[in-house]
Amino acid sequence: MTLSETHGLTSMTDEAQVHWIALGDTSRRAAVVMLHGGPGLPDYLGAVAPMVADLAPVYRYDQRGTGDSPWQGRHCLDRHVEDLAELLDAWDVPAAVLIGHSYGTDLASRFCLTHPDRVAAMMLMCGPFVGDWRAGYRAERSRRMSAAQQARLRELEGLPHRTEEQEVELLTLAWFPDHADPRRGWLWAAQAARRRRPVNWAMNAELGRAGRADPLEEHLAELRTHLPTRAELLGGADDPRPVSALESLALRLDLPLTRIEGAGHEPWLERPDAVRAHLRRFVQGAVGS
Repeated sequence: MTLSETHGLTSMTDEAQVHWIALGDTSRRAAVVMLHGGPGLPDYLGAVAPMVADLAPVYRYDQRGTGDSPWQGRHCLDRHVEDLAELLDAWDVPAAVLIGHSYGTDLASRFCLTHPDRVAAMMLMCGPFVGDWRAGYRAERSRRMSAAQQARLRELEGLPHRTEEQEVELLTLAWFPDHADPRRGWLWAAQAARRRRPVNWAMNAELGRAGRADPLEEHLAELRTHLPTRAELLGGADDPRPVSALESLALRLDLPLTRIEGAGHEPWLERPDAVRAHLRRFVQGAVGS
């Protein structure tokens, strides 16, 4: 089946321009919106959208300040939440099926807190991670790296300015431990290091500080009351971020959690058939056959 693809550029109320892509029949009212991670990366979920775009149109967008959505101003979580609300208005989507990945799960959760009536269903993939998860993540990431790789990553992170090749090397070193298979993980990370560019490090830092100042963990009780009827968690069993953190979150939100065995932080790369089957079941249940 050949699916139509539409590109657009939508102006926000503060005049920021947000670039988006829709895959599938946008005349259908039920729609999926995929929220990429980062923060500070352009959209990278182009391989995931076709898995469900025959069931409902799938919208993706470069969050402001990334990819083809240029923005030079300050970044705050509330503004990014409102960007999504304004995009739904522009797309004439009253309520969407949200599928967030990594930081995109945090964005989806905060959107659900603010606009629960606009969330028809929500899939949180590889996040959000709350509580004391970073120590376990750092330890596991270090275990997957050689001492030389760790030293080189620290050296690159400490440079005041990096060349193009140094930036690619830094990102490759930082990202390859995210995968269960280290050999293929290095190749995937090297590819992503050249494609998911440029990284908006200022945006990453600003939204990181905002998240620490107002942690999602403090809103979990409220989030639980705002969740749509259909909401689930999905995670790679071999993500260096501890799956126990997702298990704890599943209990606190009373949500089902699916673990994809043999997969890391981007499970669609290592277990595409399993991820496809799970997403199709979820979207079909949310929008009907």
